[in-house]
Amino acid sequence: MTKVLNVTLFDAGLDEAVRQCLAQSEVAYPRQNRCVSATDAHGLVTAYRQPAFRTLLDSFYWVLPDGMPSVWLGRWRGASQMTRCYGPDFFKRILTEGANQPVSHFFCGGKEGVADDLKAAVSQKFGNNRVVGTFCPPFREMTDDEMRALADTINQSGANIVWIGLGSPKQERFANQLAQFTNVHFLVTVGAAFDFHTDRVTQAPAWMQKLSLEWFFRVLVEPKRLAGRYGRVVPLFIWFNLKEAFRSSKPVRA
Repeated sequence: MTKVLNVTLFDAGLDEAVRQCLAQSEVAYPRQNRCVSATDAHGLVTAYRQPAFRTLLDSFYWVLPDGMPSVWLGRWRGASQMTRCYGPDFFKRILTEGANQPVSHFFCGGKEGVADDLKAAVSQKFGNNRVVGTFCPPFREMTDDEMRALADTINQSGANIVWIGLGSPKQERFANQLAQFTNVHFLVTVGAAFDFHTDRVTQAPAWMQKLSLEWFFRVLVEPKRLAGRYGRVVPLFIWFNLKEAFRSSKPVRA
């Protein structure tokens, strides 16, 4: 594992993350409610500024490096196997490669109807018909009683993996709260994957993703919603990493 902005990231690569997730979702493995977050620069900056959120991420089984800048930093620090584990790609790989395996899924997230549309989309696009339930959370924070009721529905469905698409940091807090009551293998937060795979939002071309320009593409597509966020996040991500690099390079006094 490799740290970026004091958050420990999974550094064995996307292929290995997919392999382990599918293997550990089989019947023989205990259902341990392992939380996984695909975290981009926005999530890492939030964690750097909010110690309570960083502690929450540290409690997760994996924090996947969702953005290329995290991967570049990890490789620079010696994690040669580290690759981008982009939330929508991780979701697609699991649903595609697990289509013929006894691994079932439950979708939580999006506006009304999005999770249902995603269920239809993964059947058509990925050939996966093992989605056993969907849920659209309210915009407000859910109570523990409401979480228990949702968990009962999930547990009765027999789902192995719960996918959560609410945006960071809300989705990580949601996963952590829900995991107290579920009986599943994984709860995975994947940000905008629900909107991308239902074609509500256009994904950046692959070449822009590789050059870490996806944020720029998304600002062009959704300027009102995202311009302010990325206008803050990108400079802060660079600045905070420079601060950490400076601190680590300072000599330790005896």
